[in-house]
Amino acid sequence: MASVPVLELKPGLKIVNHVHTPLGSLLLHKGKVLLPRDLDILRAFMVQQVEIEEAQAKGQEEFVDALESGKSGRGVNAAAGIIQYESEQSPSGPLYKEYDRMLHLTKSAFQSVLASELPIYELRHQLEALIKQLKHFNILTFVPRNMNEYDYLFHNAILSSLTSYQIAKWCGLPQKDWMQVAFAGLLHDIGNTKIDPGILYKPGHLTDDESEEMRMHTTYGYQQLRKTSAINEGVRLTALQHHEKMDGTGYPFRLSGDKIHTYAKIVAVADIFHAMTLNRRYRKAQSPYLVLEQIKSEAFGKLDPGIVQMFVEKVTQFHNGMRVRLSNDSVGEIVFSDRQHPTRPMVSVQGEIVNLVQARHLYIEEVLS
Repeated sequence: MASVPVLELKPGLKIVNHVHTPLGSLLLHKGKVLLPRDLDILRAFMVQQVEIEEAQAKGQEEFVDALESGKSGRGVNAAAGIIQYESEQSPSGPLYKEYDRMLHLTKSAFQSVLASELPIYELRHQLEALIKQLKHFNILTFVPRNMNEYDYLFHNAILSSLTSYQIAKWCGLPQKDWMQVAFAGLLHDIGNTKIDPGILYKPGHLTDDESEEMRMHTTYGYQQLRKTSAINEGVRLTALQHHEKMDGTGYPFRLSGDKIHTYAKIVAVADIFHAMTLNRRYRKAQSPYLVLEQIKSEAFGKLDPGIVQMFVEKVTQFHNGMRVRLSNDSVGEIVFSDRQHPTRPMVSVQGEIVNLVQARHLYIEEVLS
């Protein structure tokens, strides 16, 4: 072990202790094998020296070579040391297969709900099968196959279900609530099945009367779920309350704070995120990182701030190594995310570090991989 000036460091050396920024944020984990981009990060943060041990084992040298050359066929999360195989999110992988089955069942259930009862047990069985693939589900990068703009309602339902399930776990809700929260996400917009398609799919601006009818989907949804078995009252209330706001400016009853069910607060965050990052007939999908910034601003008075903070922190965690396109069309790789500014990481672009905290005119336009 030796304390070595940053200017003398070389790729392949292993860090013995955590390295922090001058403000105390964790920069590199102990045990991290240094790559060339890590040296750029250390210099960018003006770190003077670090404690390292020489990496002499042949296996480790090969590992470093594989990281740099990409010959291993794996994506490596440098900050967390987590290896993710590309096949996990392959369009032919199990995640997409279970998703497509869920899409088919959800579409069928929603389209027949006005004439028959919801097939809750079939939906639950398939939802459980899909949730088993959550380890392969990346909220920021997952894109449904063959996205049809008229199927937005069903895609939003499924994605909101998966994300709400994750948020429920992250927020520490009891395990008995996780599947119910997933159902709340899946069924929150089911009241839209009673809305006139001419209004629901209208590409232009809605009239006041049409807007009022659209808002009725919350009441319709609650009424449709009232007699549905195998779901709890929280699921029903989510259909009714997911457009309520913490400051009492939402609808249909202008509820505020603790009067809004926890499920509805969770689903509201998931719904907004996926509504803005999916392609719509009248609006192109937005950058997930830009949407996260907008959701953070919504947290002041509109959304539950604790849920928003947890969501943003978790979905931006361990994304070092991710390829992104910035708003100026340059392509780079995320090399460091500061917990205080999770939506504005440092990005390596053609060997130069772009700090999005400082370059406020730029933002991540698209996550590429």
